[in-house]
Amino acid sequence: MRSLSLVEIAQAVDGKLNIDTNETVDNVCIDTRKITKGCLYVAIKGEKFDGHDFIEKAFQLGAKAVISHKEIKTDKPVVYVKDTRLAFGALSAYYRSLFSVFLVGVTGSVGKTSTKEMIYTVMKNHYSVLKTQGNLNNDIGLPRTLLQLSDEYQGAVIEMGMSNLGEISYLSKLAKPDMAVITNIGVSHLENLKTRENILKAKLEILDGMKKGSKIILNADNDMLLTVKGKIENAVYIGIDNTEDSDIIAKDIEQKGDDTLFTIVYGGKEYNAQIPTIGKHNVYNALVAFLVGIEIGMDEEKIIEALLQYENSGMRQQISIKNDIKVIADCYNASPDSMVSALSVIKAVECKGRRIAVLGDMLELGKTSDDLHRQVGRLVKDYDIDILYCYGKEAFYIKEGAKEAGVSNVIYTDNKDELATLLKRDLVKGDAVIFKASRGMKLEEVIEKVFGE
Repeated sequence: MRSLSLVEIAQAVDGKLNIDTNETVDNVCIDTRKITKGCLYVAIKGEKFDGHDFIEKAFQLGAKAVISHKEIKTDKPVVYVKDTRLAFGALSAYYRSLFSVFLVGVTGSVGKTSTKEMIYTVMKNHYSVLKTQGNLNNDIGLPRTLLQLSDEYQGAVIEMGMSNLGEISYLSKLAKPDMAVITNIGVSHLENLKTRENILKAKLEILDGMKKGSKIILNADNDMLLTVKGKIENAVYIGIDNTEDSDIIAKDIEQKGDDTLFTIVYGGKEYNAQIPTIGKHNVYNALVAFLVGIEIGMDEEKIIEALLQYENSGMRQQISIKNDIKVIADCYNASPDSMVSALSVIKAVECKGRRIAVLGDMLELGKTSDDLHRQVGRLVKDYDIDILYCYGKEAFYIKEGAKEAGVSNVIYTDNKDELATLLKRDLVKGDAVIFKASRGMKLEEVIEKVFGE
């Protein structure tokens, strides 16, 4: 982090410094377990803990100054503000303004992280790039990422998540994207936002922090994103099925082992491309990354070469071989759209034996949850699944939908240990199995019970 004076910080967060000082800091901490000597500690009040309770400890561990919205007795530097959470955001926004990095903002109902990773894969072949780590995409995580900027970076790709209206607008105004991506509009967060129209409205808030005329990449195959075609300046559309409304398309898509081959059609030219992963959703991601590469001045062939380096992150579509069984772990998050993507992956993956899907609960779907789980179950019949395991209370309706659609081999349980026992009994060499559920279901624990660490 670039060094900042406490006076400069107080001005940036509209705060008041308790003493006259010329002190500077070159690191910001919000967790006393990660305090570094000479840092600025921001005392944030969370759901479970109040950072103000640890101010004295922060000083003892070596913090040089703190930001607080509560009066404290100390002779050490304190920047007083109305709300430390908002001050943390304001500080990150000011700090971001000190750098001329080309910043790409990514949001969407599903696929934000895999899209971010694909963009990063391309951008890092052109210059040094900062990216969102893990799932630090909220009003605390995004500022933490922005505060990692330094003079070594020429680019950044930043993920933005939300659960309610107004949140993406806030994040966008902090990050000020030079280019934006909305992957799709699905049904995630229906519990809070009630309608897909509201989800679209919330995602379009990413425009709020962008300069007029900045490009935004949208998916022409998504019905909701297509409704704003012609209404947003400098919108660029990607597509596979809807070629008429797309500025760039992918065609001739085929699987080759665990890779996907396809042809990119852009600007009147065709480019043969390959990515080391499976699924139509990843082809969309590649189209987005291709456009970002073009925007930052990369040669088309250089972009194609970069796509070959893509790697899935975290617990997203991780493919491994365990006991001669192909295991696909996709346990990070789930929605109806991503469930369909997972089913398409297990259908396409190279497999000598049976294709098996373990599907768990999709969370945060509100009153529509039962129906949406049932819809996913009905779709299973189209994906050549030999055995379907449904795990969780809501997954009961996946089972019901599958049986209604005529899927014959369906097994249901809401007990994690029983699920592991059943899989140990049934899986044999040559099979391929995919695990897919919302993060809260912790399906990775089932994988560990069945196959070990």
